[in-house]
Amino acid sequence: MDQKDDQLTEVMQVATEAGHIMLENGAEIFRVEETMERITRHYGIDSGRFFVLSNGILTSGGNRYSNVEFIPFKGAQLEKVVAVNRLSRAIEKGGCSIQEARERLADIRNMKAKPFLEQVMGSAVGSGAFCAIFGGSLLDCAASFVAGLLLYVFVLLVSRKGMSKIVTNILGSILATALSVVFIRIGFGEHPGNMIIGSLIPLIPGVPFTNGIRDLANEDYIAGSTRMIDALTVFFCIAAGVALTFLVDGRIENGIIVLDGLRTSPDTAGWLIQAIAAFIGTIGFAVLYGVPRSEYFHVGVCSTIGWMSYLIMLRLAGATVIESNFVATLVVVLVSRFMAVDRKCPVIVFQICGVFPLIPGAGIFWTVYYLVNKQLSEAFASGFTALGVAVAIVLGIIFMTSLPGRMFKIAQKKA
Repeated sequence: MDQKDDQLTEVMQVATEAGHIMLENGAEIFRVEETMERITRHYGIDSGRFFVLSNGILTSGGNRYSNVEFIPFKGAQLEKVVAVNRLSRAIEKGGCSIQEARERLADIRNMKAKPFLEQVMGSAVGSGAFCAIFGGSLLDCAASFVAGLLLYVFVLLVSRKGMSKIVTNILGSILATALSVVFIRIGFGEHPGNMIIGSLIPLIPGVPFTNGIRDLANEDYIAGSTRMIDALTVFFCIAAGVALTFLVDGRIENGIIVLDGLRTSPDTAGWLIQAIAAFIGTIGFAVLYGVPRSEYFHVGVCSTIGWMSYLIMLRLAGATVIESNFVATLVVVLVSRFMAVDRKCPVIVFQICGVFPLIPGAGIFWTVYYLVNKQLSEAFASGFTALGVAVAIVLGIIFMTSLPGRMFKIAQKKA
């Protein structure tokens, strides 16, 4: 009996460690539970029970084992999620003993984040490319590149000091907006709105927003609501920083800077430039999310397909922004699920990056700007559109997530 108890404890510890690593690095709740159950089931433990929340795991094994762990979200390192998922698959196929699993989990936990320079350049490239996506000129993209670079230098430095996420996002949005305003004041750039939005993109909470929707789609309403609140909090912090910067600049310059909405520059409006910008920009942010380097190309392709679908609906089909986002989300999730099967990689890796260009960061920015400028009707219109886009993304993800996974496996086998 003692030997059996020891084995149960060891298996449950390995499963809990696997779940811990996945949860703190951006995995969905249902995937954490699925991975833990896969591990315990393979090692012959049928009595294991897991209750996973957005920031904790409760584990029990009959009457002989129980454990509770608080797991704060440290930031997305999807490379670790992929590694644990693949380890659990290897365990299921009988290719890993308990001791080997423990050692490999220790190696995964000790995996380093992407190098400082790589993350900073990812933010810079992402900001510049997304400025192009939103129609900025080449000068606007250059300004966003510099602002995105300096923003992420700041983010990485303050994160090492243990500063709270709320303060970091407020100060980060102040820095990015202030840098853009300086460029505007000295005459560097042509479309101020595009420039500022591109600069702020690295702060957009793509992981909690997307994971919150996926958890809601899997009927995990507690975790889904918690993560959506987390995303909304970040959006609020960004909005607060932008508003404060505009107000201070208005006091100094005796008037808030005049922005005339998103303007599309002929430099970046072409289909080819838009596709290249979506591809490169998404890879830039894939670096920030810790996506494995082997998947950079695939997440770029997924995002590009989604963004081009959006443009086709908007430019050629005459659809509204909300309708275009809904269709583009359907396409992104569909492509993500096929890629997940083909690459043997969690679908969230492709889905987060693919949906990222569609998240209504620009709409939130314009809502804040119009409110600060006391243009209430414009603020209401922008806010309503941003809300509509968010709902369209939610519905698109929920609809496509509800399709049985075996459909994609069967399609792959036929191919």
